[in-house]
Amino acid sequence: MPRLTQIVHEQASPQQAELFDAVKAKLGRVPNLFRALANSPAALRGYLDLSGAIAAGEGLTAQQREIVALAIGEVNGCEYCLAAHSTIGKMVGLSPEGIEAARRSEGIDVASRAIARFASEVLESRGRVSDAELEAFRDAGFGDDAVAETVAHVALNVYTNFFNNLVETDIDFPVAAPLANAPSGEVACSTGCGRSA
Repeated sequence: MPRLTQIVHEQASPQQAELFDAVKAKLGRVPNLFRALANSPAALRGYLDLSGAIAAGEGLTAQQREIVALAIGEVNGCEYCLAAHSTIGKMVGLSPEGIEAARRSEGIDVASRAIARFASEVLESRGRVSDAELEAFRDAGFGDDAVAETVAHVALNVYTNFFNNLVETDIDFPVAAPLANAPSGEVACSTGCGRSA
């Protein structure tokens, strides 16, 4: 059971209902993350505004944005986000192998490996990425716009990961299976972190 109310449309205030309508128009439904975030319309609006703004960026593709989300969700052990972004990743064309590689902070090609590793390094170093790591990201074909957008996507995903981990949001996407053959301590969800639906 979630630790915050997941607000249903019938109980929503006018402000919450307006935000739910915007989410439904974009996604076709209102996932439980947004129902829980709506306890503070300001928190939900902040998420939607930042998410919409950086999704319109030109530094990262839709697949690369999902690679960031999967890498960060795995490091932070967010089962909700892993379920959601595994589903969305498939929708934007990531293969099952690509999704698993992203969760391992790896990739199936040079670009996907670079974005997964760079995003994980931003998180793990708390932004104190070495010159060598930054240069490796640039050598993979990414510009300064991609650097800025990656940091923004890391921050957005940390927000939702921490929120879902705290709230124990009911998972309303197909659950992402734990990673097989992950060394102990390498990835947060390889041992069944958090909670399942």
